[in-house]
Amino acid sequence: MRGVGTSPGIGIGKVFIYKKPKLEIVKREIENPREEILKFNNALDIACMEIDKLYNRTLTNIGEKEAQIFVAHKMILRDPDFINNIKKEIKRKNVNAEYAVKRIGEDFINTFKNMKDEYLKERAVDIYDISKRVLKILLDINPTGLTSMNEKSIIIAEDLTPSDTAKMNKDMVVGIVTELGGRTSHTSIIAKTLEIPSISGVEDITSMIFHGDNIIIDGSEGDIILNPTDSDNKLYSIKIKEQNEYKRKISSMIREDTISEDGYKVNLLGNIGSTSDLDKVLENGGEGIGLFRTEFVYMNKDRLPTEEEQFNIYKEAAQKLGDKPMVIRTLDVGGDKEISYLNLPKEMNPFLGYRAIRLCLDRLDIFKTQLRAIYRAGYFGNIKIMFPMISDIEELRDIKLIAKEVRDELRRENINFNKNLEIGIMVEVPAVAIHSKVFAKEVDFFSIGTNDLIQYSLAVDRGNQSLEHLYTPYHPAILRLIKMIIDNGHKAGISVGMCGEVAGDPRLISLLLAMGLDEFSMNSASILKARDLIKNTSIKKVKPMIDRILDLPRAKDVEEFIEINILKQK
Repeated sequence: MRGVGTSPGIGIGKVFIYKKPKLEIVKREIENPREEILKFNNALDIACMEIDKLYNRTLTNIGEKEAQIFVAHKMILRDPDFINNIKKEIKRKNVNAEYAVKRIGEDFINTFKNMKDEYLKERAVDIYDISKRVLKILLDINPTGLTSMNEKSIIIAEDLTPSDTAKMNKDMVVGIVTELGGRTSHTSIIAKTLEIPSISGVEDITSMIFHGDNIIIDGSEGDIILNPTDSDNKLYSIKIKEQNEYKRKISSMIREDTISEDGYKVNLLGNIGSTSDLDKVLENGGEGIGLFRTEFVYMNKDRLPTEEEQFNIYKEAAQKLGDKPMVIRTLDVGGDKEISYLNLPKEMNPFLGYRAIRLCLDRLDIFKTQLRAIYRAGYFGNIKIMFPMISDIEELRDIKLIAKEVRDELRRENINFNKNLEIGIMVEVPAVAIHSKVFAKEVDFFSIGTNDLIQYSLAVDRGNQSLEHLYTPYHPAILRLIKMIIDNGHKAGISVGMCGEVAGDPRLISLLLAMGLDEFSMNSASILKARDLIKNTSIKKVKPMIDRILDLPRAKDVEEFIEINILKQK
């Protein structure tokens, strides 16, 4: 049996089939709609309290980024369209609250499921989760299941909602297999964060196996072995032992510098969405923060955060880091990240639309407030500012003028700030990559955002599961763009880092190092693996291979070449 590997690692355990309780919804005609609406309002309040608890539990046990899904859930629960449509259904048709929630919820779910964008399609799961939560409260059904695991288990489910993953006993979960979902689904993201092997896209698996069966999964390859033989168990137990030994080995590198076999030093940094994520980076030996995704500061509220609120968050992070650098990316909202209270227009192509720096240059009230907070926090640590989604040199020049205005304002107000913060840009738009020679003269550093650079260069929606085979960092054209950016940055005397997913890709780290990349920024769980790879890489050996790799015709050829000539030579 096989699926799509969405989180690497091997899991051996018992099958734990998780099926959501069936909700029997009967349509009833009611005499008092007002009473039914009060009942519905009460269920909403209880649901919000439950979500607050789930948010806090996820924040404590997993992380800020993963907890944000419950902020979005709460926003939907308070969304006027969702609530008013349900109330109208109760009033106009004199139906019970449970039926109204079920019918309107299904309408919303179908709307999302029919969207072309894969990321938005997956948000149907959130609407489903919210609707079911309210229905359980209305029907007085107490949820059970994932909390009752008492042995090492692999969860088998049609899909897992954010609420499901927040409730599961992580100490007992050694793997997850779902019929639905993909690499961008909530389940996959949580599994990677917790380093739990996971596989998705296994059709009808819940009806093909039984609770209590023995099972092995390989989240790297997508392989599933049901009722394994003794030899299977022995083989995969050895693999798990090897993985654990490797983890123990690299844990000794936490306080070491990141230096290649032939003495080339680079910075190995972490990507974060909050100050709580910062602790994980430091625990894994991160040498600073290469990307602070500040959109989560905004998504965690039902209104715009004030200057003082932002200042305190950035200041706390800077002080925790001491002399270590922290690159703060200004608000990057739009595309796959929505903030309901901004009331952004619905767009046919949101990834190419009114987002990131385009929004900030249009909403100077938001932009200048954030810049003021960052400059003030810079007084307390080694902070740098980075601007996303730059596509034109005029945008950059306008930004620099606005930054000067902010500095002048702070000076006139006699407020402490760091006037010498370095300014950089994310290179994620192909036009900027191609024209990077010009941009490099006007900034202090580049950070390559590979997630969008690949998407825009290959014209492939990175959230579309059916196009996953086309979305690849190994395409020779992508690697040529990366080398061009690094070369142009170095010619201008600036440092070049990378904060996209590619920075943590074990297959590409040695090649990027040989190309001259100065900084690698990645999720905290990848830092020590990357350090080990770099320490065992000889740039002198890999550098002569670069031109041969770039001249290869296909992504598959690049992967094979790296596997044979770089990875197997270590």
